[in-house]
Amino acid sequence: MSNGVPSRRTTVAVIGAGHSGLAVSHRLSAEGIDHVVLERGQVAHSWRTQRWDSLRLLTPGWMNRLPGLADPLLGPAEADEFLTAAQVASLVTGYADLIAAPVHDNVEVHRLSPGPSGFLVETTAGPWSAEQVVLATGSVRGVLPALAAELPPGLPSVHAIDYRRPSQLPPGGVLVVGAAASGVQIAAELQASGRPVTLAVGEHVRVPRRYRGRDIFAWIEEAGILDERWDELDDITRARRLSSFQLVGGTTTLDLNTLQEAGVRVVGKLAGLRDGSALFSGSLTNMAALADLKANRLLAGIDQAVGGSGERLEPTRVPEPLLSLSLTSGEIGSVVWATGIKPDHRFLDADVFDHKGAIRHDGGVTDLPGLYVTGLPVLRRRRSTYIDGARDDSADLVAHLAESARPHRNRCRVGSS
Repeated sequence: MSNGVPSRRTTVAVIGAGHSGLAVSHRLSAEGIDHVVLERGQVAHSWRTQRWDSLRLLTPGWMNRLPGLADPLLGPAEADEFLTAAQVASLVTGYADLIAAPVHDNVEVHRLSPGPSGFLVETTAGPWSAEQVVLATGSVRGVLPALAAELPPGLPSVHAIDYRRPSQLPPGGVLVVGAAASGVQIAAELQASGRPVTLAVGEHVRVPRRYRGRDIFAWIEEAGILDERWDELDDITRARRLSSFQLVGGTTTLDLNTLQEAGVRVVGKLAGLRDGSALFSGSLTNMAALADLKANRLLAGIDQAVGGSGERLEPTRVPEPLLSLSLTSGEIGSVVWATGIKPDHRFLDADVFDHKGAIRHDGGVTDLPGLYVTGLPVLRRRRSTYIDGARDDSADLVAHLAESARPHRNRCRVGSS
């Protein structure tokens, strides 16, 4: 990797060749800004390696819009379909080819740090020097609660990011921890495979798949909710930490009621492990009531914004509380942790992290001049959470990047004349 002396220079280094990084690349090319896109694997690496086999996007095809595409790389009949992970990888790869993105694949960044002329980017292919950097890495790590280390010895467990299919797990019942999109989808799949499932439920976000004859995202879009800006929300920190909608790609609703109808046992939040048993919170009734309240409030807000009205959701049915479950009796053969993910920025050597290890930023602009981040939930708008958000986010960030760099580049021109 040499002695740290940059062998190559670029104006902007974009780290990550997923949809967010490629959208930034398209905007940089439109501005005539020299740049490279460094990708540790192939284009759309995370879609190829960190998704389970049956996964479909929560969002319909028309929400896969990217800058430089008149429409997504789909036929008209697919605009309302929900892509598989393989189809998303194909979409993103086709997009990279279409915009002729300067991708350097199979180049992993080991260390990124401030340097004398911007940033030093140390990679498996040697060091780069960049005036500015955009972190668009799709690399994520599964978040495990501290109590995961207290599972009984020999009890297999896997994080949702590493789960692929039911046959990956041993026979027997499965405890799925977490009831956001990943948790409810995996629970439904495992139950359908013949494995009895217990789902531990904490705070969650319930919405119907369809409302008033249309997909819920069509109404959320029409009501303007997806365009709410990060700097206008009352609590941006909470908005960014909210669980993903309890949804599955398609036309059917997937929530605690439908899971229970399929035979899934629903319990409260996993609160601890003691003497080989899982201990569950008694807060399930309150969590379910809060999710119902917020879901119906969303539907009322849609009605108010677009006119008309529709039916409200049936209340979540809450079973008699189960406060403990033995993990050593043989009833539970494995555990799936659907407890969230977070970006993997361990290669970044700079004072830009908050006390929880997340990058401090204001709409993607960090407090280290020249360093940007994109591809995060509610980055600049609520739609930032989805592929569709890369259109506007990339435009805003590249405009800021170009404007902030202009004085520096003008000084360089004056000094060299």
